[in-house]
Amino acid sequence: MQKQISNLDKLTLSNDFLFKHVMLRKRICKHILEELLHTQIADITYLEAEQTIDVYPDSHGIRLDVRIADTANTHYNLEMQVKNPVNRATGKFLLPKRTRYYQAMLDTDMLQKGQDYDELSPTYIIFFCLFDFFQDSQRIYTFKKCCLENMNIELADEAVIMFLNTLGTKGDVSPDIQSLFDYINSNTINSNFTREVADTIVEIKNDKKVRDAYMTYEMRMKDLRDEAHAEGLAEGKAQGLAEGKAEEKTATAKRLLSMGLSVEDITKATSLSVEQVEAIEVE
Repeated sequence: MQKQISNLDKLTLSNDFLFKHVMLRKRICKHILEELLHTQIADITYLEAEQTIDVYPDSHGIRLDVRIADTANTHYNLEMQVKNPVNRATGKFLLPKRTRYYQAMLDTDMLQKGQDYDELSPTYIIFFCLFDFFQDSQRIYTFKKCCLENMNIELADEAVIMFLNTLGTKGDVSPDIQSLFDYINSNTINSNFTREVADTIVEIKNDKKVRDAYMTYEMRMKDLRDEAHAEGLAEGKAQGLAEGKAEEKTATAKRLLSMGLSVEDITKATSLSVEQVEAIEVE
């Protein structure tokens, strides 16, 4: 049991589990959104943390770290992205099309039967990235749909995707956002805001409910690994041990994806690489 507790103590803000719990602190999350978007937000409501949206039985479900709505009915999805996933078979990076799929699923989930398209809420999908996907050193990359023939013409669909590059050096961000980037990168506390974040993390890690939830999660992952190992051994006897282990890991990864676990968590459970899990995710 001590092993699970010490694992929680070692988590940093870049970990999905801890990121979710920090963003569930309304004052911190609301302040981050206000600083990023340069606006005042009266209040935010948590729609469902770590929600898995699976609109159709045979569709590819997605897990959302934190999903929020404000009093103006603007919806936000906040995600932590530690690594830059790539499909080994094609060599293509997966993040752009992942955002496309997230947006489509969010819209489909949001619009109820009989509602008009103009009832879709404005949305922001925001990725905190510990890498520079576009290799231009921008701190923030913001995407909206524009006309290629005249970039001043915007398709006002009110859907925005933002990639926050914690390693960026170009573009202006508020002091609190920069201090948050520094904290994500190196646990450096250089502002009152990151002191609040750090104190909140200590509080979260000392919360018995959180510790119990994390211990339960760790035990569940161990059970899944043990189950996968047993299934792999049985299958390996019939088809060869090496082939059985490979298929065992693939089958386990598919099950965990369908349950909504993150790629990072699945790599821990199966020993597959991030690239391998991402390739399975897009099948």
